[in-house]
Amino acid sequence: VLATADRIEEFEKRRAELKKAAAERLTEAQSKAVLVEKLSLTITHLAGEEGKLFGSVGLSDIVKACAEAGVELDKLEIKLSDGSIRQTGEFEIPVHLHSDVIVNLKLAVVAEA
Repeated sequence: VLATADRIEEFEKRRAELKKAAAERLTEAQSKAVLVEKLSLTITHLAGEEGKLFGSVGLSDIVKACAEAGVELDKLEIKLSDGSIRQTGEFEIPVHLHSDVIVNLKLAVVAEA
């Protein structure tokens, strides 16, 4: 494609649109990050005497708990580096909302009474 004046003008318009869309996504991620940082979720699950879960707490469980708390997250945004959670305890789960916005979600997994 030749770099004519019309093509250069079209390119500059497209670049401005892309920059505006990227800025909007970043702003949206930053506002969602504030909500995620305020969250402190508790998930109850069947567990044995030593705190080992019967089964595990996975991405879908965390997404469901966040949705119930009023924050919509996607499974792809949550990073469980060690796989599913198989023990009771308190965890900080990294949430990647944007390439520049990474926050920790506080999650407590407790044994069901």
